[in-house]
Amino acid sequence: MRKVNILFLGGAKRVSMAEKFIRAGLRLGLEVKLFSYELSREVPIASKATILTGRKWKDPEIYEDLHRHIEDNGIDIMIPFVDGAVEIAARYRDRYGDIGVPVGDAATAAVMFDKIEADSLFRTLGLPVPSDKDFPKIAKPRFGSASKGIRLIKDKAELDVLENASEYLLQEYISPRKEITVDCYVSLAGELITAVPRYRIETQGGEASVTETFHNAEVESLARETLLKTGLRGAVTIQMLQDQRDQRLMLMEINPRLGGGAVCSCHAGADLPEFIMRDLLGSGVTPCDTWKGGIRICRYFSEVAFDMNR
Repeated sequence: MRKVNILFLGGAKRVSMAEKFIRAGLRLGLEVKLFSYELSREVPIASKATILTGRKWKDPEIYEDLHRHIEDNGIDIMIPFVDGAVEIAARYRDRYGDIGVPVGDAATAAVMFDKIEADSLFRTLGLPVPSDKDFPKIAKPRFGSASKGIRLIKDKAELDVLENASEYLLQEYISPRKEITVDCYVSLAGELITAVPRYRIETQGGEASVTETFHNAEVESLARETLLKTGLRGAVTIQMLQDQRDQRLMLMEINPRLGGGAVCSCHAGADLPEFIMRDLLGSGVTPCDTWKGGIRICRYFSEVAFDMNR
């Protein structure tokens, strides 16, 4: 078997996805060895991967530190799992060019993680987004993630007393609504390989804890249009919402990485780990539209024990 070493960036809780990579490797005749770059060794992914302790994403020496680990461990592929790691992975690839990374360019990634800049880009590209004029409004921290710090602004009086208002993206609050995630993979050559919509039925900490795949031509069409206009590559998670009053479909945000609930799409037949490995290892990846709708996953807490007496 050919051996492939894969480094997760911030893969701390992605145990299920780690298992998917290992199994996909076996189907491809690959012996996958996983590593994960973390601030601490005591993280769940340690049950599946060798932990490489490293630096914070904003540390100016992170690229040199990553390069040392990558050289020492013969890493072939590097996959970011958290927002702060995406731009790091892209810039590392651009600087050293010695590794496969399933993300697009660093500049576009940076725009996607600035909610105000991303909203402006979506509007410029003619993509449908919530209005910024009507009350009540949702105030989202410009650089926030995992739904942290979001506030409901009922009227102009509340908006007038919102501290640091310029650091929030303001959009109309839509209710009732359905929240939709689309797990996508675009080959580095620019071919859309898959786009799998799923409903976010329940969430915990900003991530889907119960989610279900479904087929919908309008959702899939908007995902394709979004990917074409933004030029994103690799693993992409598109967040949409649908106004249940008039069925308007709108783009909320894009995370240019694998989402926490993307394992649902894998269970449905869109094998994202296999697409990534085929694409980055040069064995050829073909579009997949045979995935199943109606596949629901319910995520749960489990535990990994560490002996702290050692």
